[in-house]
Amino acid sequence: MVEDRITDGKRIGQLLASELTGLDRGPLSTVSVVDADPDVEPVLEGGLAYRITAGETSVGEVHVTPETARLALSTTVRPDLPEHAAVTVEQTESGTVLVAHSGAAVKQLVGVVEQLLERAD
Repeated sequence: MVEDRITDGKRIGQLLASELTGLDRGPLSTVSVVDADPDVEPVLEGGLAYRITAGETSVGEVHVTPETARLALSTTVRPDLPEHAAVTVEQTESGTVLVAHSGAAVKQLVGVVEQLLERAD
């Protein structure tokens, strides 16, 4: 059985928000999606879909393009990812950006957020 691969950036961003707010374990129990724009337009430079916080701490922002969801972290720390990750990492002047090219990458993004919050404790 072949499943459809989700490659719509806005939908990937929605899946990430759902996963982050639906998990109530460990450090993820404090995560919130704030300033969400349900009508965000996925544009090439990335439309701001929402911000992620943990308590009072900013974790990052999610921007959507037509084909990706981009998690711009509020830290410059490069997260640990598996060797064959479904997420690509970009280092920019303002920090680390994780790019999800499919819905399958959402689990890895959630893992990164959890990893960063555990390190912060």
